[in-house]
Amino acid sequence: MLNLQDIIHNEAIKTYITSADASLKELGFTEHSFAHVNCVSQRVGYILDTLGYPVRTVELGQIAGYLHDIGNLVNRKDHSQSGAIMAWSILNDMGCDPAEIAVIVTAIGNHDEGTGVPVNPVAAALILADKADVRRTRVREKDPTALDIHDRVNFSVTKSELKINEDKTQVKLKLTVDTRYGSVMDYFEIFTERMLLCRRAADRLGLRFCLYINGQQIM
Repeated sequence: MLNLQDIIHNEAIKTYITSADASLKELGFTEHSFAHVNCVSQRVGYILDTLGYPVRTVELGQIAGYLHDIGNLVNRKDHSQSGAIMAWSILNDMGCDPAEIAVIVTAIGNHDEGTGVPVNPVAAALILADKADVRRTRVREKDPTALDIHDRVNFSVTKSELKINEDKTQVKLKLTVDTRYGSVMDYFEIFTERMLLCRRAADRLGLRFCLYINGQQIM
């Protein structure tokens, strides 16, 4: 049975993630390499495990989280769909069960705003985990005066936490924002669509999505 470690140690997958991130670097996007995919994978696992999903579902979610951005190797546009097709080919070649491939591929193909829909719990968890990864260390440009609005927003976030409350009724994204570099309005200017998708994903998991910035509830 294929597991997360098989995916992490696969040399072809390492190459695709590295190359995809190199392309995004050339395009001026934030970091989408191993730090990001590991963070997303771990958070997907946290969400599904906390909500009591079966161990195997948790692992499939972690695999989806690790592979979710490989489609950037093809093109940033429609990368969730191209990534889903790449993941199908990789997992099929590795002998993964078709039913499990279906779960992973569906989640990857639905993780991005614009086309993404939380059609199953793994897809919903992946959406939340991916969109919650906003942080200063993803910004490649180190000169604060040279940042565009996307980089300013990411650079302004000094801490990001995604937590499910004890009653398992809410999922809270808590951001600590240094307003010298980005305002709350900047955040909403570029991330409103993402936050609405997070709300739909939380609904799919039976949760209410709450956004806190510097201790104040925004959503």
